[in-house]
Amino acid sequence: MPSLDRQDNVFVLDLGDGENRFHPDWITAVSAALDEVEKTEGPRALVTAATGKFYSNGLDLEWLFANSDQHQDYVVSVHELFARMLSLPVVTVAALQGHTFAAGAMFSLAHDFRVMRADRGYWCLPEADINIPFTPGMAALIQSRLTPQTAHHAMLTARRYGGADAATAGIVDQAVAEDAVRSTAVEIAAAQASKAGDTLGTIKARMYAPALVTLRNATAPLG
Repeated sequence: MPSLDRQDNVFVLDLGDGENRFHPDWITAVSAALDEVEKTEGPRALVTAATGKFYSNGLDLEWLFANSDQHQDYVVSVHELFARMLSLPVVTVAALQGHTFAAGAMFSLAHDFRVMRADRGYWCLPEADINIPFTPGMAALIQSRLTPQTAHHAMLTARRYGGADAATAGIVDQAVAEDAVRSTAVEIAAAQASKAGDTLGTIKARMYAPALVTLRNATAPLG
C-alpha cells in the first residue's frame, strides 16, 4: 500500500512495489496522503514514486469486473483523484521508475513535472488496443497536459514510449538513469517548495478549469 515520507520540504509518496493498480483501498490511501500534504503549512512539495517494475498499471480491472454494479462510483473516485492531483496547491513531480500505463499514465500527467527512467520501462495509453474508450474526464486531462500532436498519437495508436522518446514528445520533462529518477524528482520538487499555498492552487485551478470541470462531473462520468 502507499506510504508517505518526508525529506526536508519534500513529501515522498511511495505508491507501492506491485502493479499499483487503482484498487479502492489504494485510492483511499493515496487520497489520505494528499490530505496530509495539503493541510501541512509552510514550504512543501510532493514527489510520487514507486518501487519495482511498475509505477502504476492503471485501473484495477479485476476488482472492477467483480464489482460491476459500482462501475460509475469507481470512475468518479478515479476522476476525483486525477482532479485532486492536478489542482493540488503544491508543486508535484512523478518519478517514473517503471512501467506507467493507462490510468497510471494519466495520473502521472496530473503532476506538474515527470522524470522517467531512460533505459527501461514504458509510458503508454493502451486504451485503443484494449477496447476501453477514454472517459470524457480522462480525455480532457490528457489533452490539457500534452500537445495536440502528442495527445493524438498517444491516444489513437497506443504507442509505448520509452524514456528518451517520452522526453522528446514532451510527455516527461527528463529521462535519466535508473538510480537518478527519484533523486532528480526530489531536486525538482525541493526547488519549487516555497511556492506551496493558495496562490499556486488558484493558478492551477484556473489554468486547468475546463479539465477539472469535466473530471468532477459525477452525474455522467462515463459520457
